Parts: sequence; C-alpha cells; structure tokens
Amino acid sequence: MVATPIGNLADLSPRARDVLARVSRIAAEDTRHSGGLLAHLGVQTPLVSLHEHNERDRIPSLLSALEAGDDLALISDAGTPLVSDPGYRLVRAATEAGLPVRAVPGASAPLAALAVAGLPSDRFCFEGFLPHAGGARRRRLETLLAQPVTTILFESSHRVRAAADDLAALEPERLVFLGRELTKQFEEHYRGAAGELPTWLDADANRLRGEFVLILAPAPQAADPESEDAPLADEYERLLGALLGELPLKRAVRVLADAAGLPRNRVYARALRLKDEG
Repeated sequence: MVATPIGNLADLSPRARDVLARVSRIAAEDTRHSGGLLAHLGVQTPLVSLHEHNERDRIPSLLSALEAGDDLALISDAGTPLVSDPGYRLVRAATEAGLPVRAVPGASAPLAALAVAGLPSDRFCFEGFLPHAGGARRRRLETLLAQPVTTILFESSHRVRAAADDLAALEPERLVFLGRELTKQFEEHYRGAAGELPTWLDADANRLRGEFVLILAPAPQAADPESEDAPLADEYERLLGALLGELPLKRAVRVLADAAGLPRNRVYARALRLKDEG
C-alpha cells in the first residue's frame, strides 16, 4: 500500500519511489492519472486499473500473481490508499490468503488538514464525502455536529459552497476549518465561525476551485476535554446516572471509566456533581 503525493510531487518518499520501481506491477485507481506520476518519476512498471467498479473482478488474477511470487503495489489517485478510495477488498483477500501486506506511509489529506487546523486532535473521526443531495447532506451534518470529537470531511468544488451554507444555517458559531488545495501552489485555509465561511468563499472566485478538506470542531460539551466540570457525552452521562443508582460511587466511576476509556478523575468529578444534583 503506497502513499502518493496529494499535490506536491516532492512529498513522495524515496522508499515509495523504490517500491514503485521494483514491483512487478502497480494497481492504480486511474491508470491515466497515475501514468503521469510514474513518468515524472521515470518509473516504467506496468499499470493495471483497480477501482470501485472492477475491484471484485480483479482480485482473483491479482491474488494468483501474488501467490506466484510477484510483488504488487497499490496506489490511489492521491494520498494514502483506501482512505475514501477502493482497495480494502483486495487487502482483505490477500490477508485471508496468508499473503503479506505492508504499508509505505506518506501523504494523507485528512491528516495534513488536521495538522494545521488548530482543532482538538486527541480524538477525531474521518467521515469521507457528504451526501450529494441537499436534504441528506443537512441531516448528515446535523448528526456530525453533535459528535463529541473533531470530524474530518472531504468536499468537492461543486458542493463546497452548499455545504458551507448548510453549516452556516445549522450552527453559525461552530468553529470550522476549510483547507483548499493542500500542499499545492494555491493552498488556502479558513479557520473561523461556520457562519462566516460562505462569505470567505465568495470573496474570491478561485476559492470555489480545487479539492477541499472540511473539519468541524467537536460539539460544545466536548470542546474542553481537560475540564472536570464539563459534561460527558450524553450516553455516558445517562450510563453514569444509571450506575450511580445501583452501585457505590467509587465502583460506578471505575466501571464507566474502564469501559469507556475515560479519565477516572473526570468521571469522579461528574459523579459527585450528579450526586449533588440528585
């Protein structure tokens, strides 16, 4: 599994180039797109297409080649393979056949955006692309805006403005980050309230072009995970209340903290608060 650049070709690692040059063949999402990358690298390894429409049909022949001793590299159009791209069926089939699978790490658009967003990164969730249809997109955003973790999304140039309008209408004060054309010549960032994102996009027609990573700050109840006074996520609050009704305080705290992976001191502080509130 070989990561390729998301924009700047200099981001390809020397190891990745060596692997692409020595394998028997390279499975690529779009052979025309990847052919340009290989030409730039001076790599002449044969390409075979592997995309969402043919992956199942390709697996038997690729497994046969691997079992015969060939090495195969899998790449996507950009970034780390399998991140919102095809390939997991091939990896699963190879693993089930007892064939070794290795990662050659490198560029990843979600992680590149998270690294510069200035939003909590101790817990985050990658949600891929939003639905195309307006109603489905708004419903998905409503769900994602309630999550107690930082949420990373992809969006296309055709729908980024509509997604910005939805966010501005749903939660104008929510802190968001939008990364445009990451690692490329015209890279731009927006970090601020969701309500101002449409205005920022409209200020320059070029801002509606390119590829985008959109990041949503966690829901307010989890915005400060270090605060012992901050409420837990709703499901943990309900579970803690139920445990306190059946168990001594310290045991209830231990059960929830161990099961949910939460800091015991924070659960203990919330338990005391719930006890005080009756």
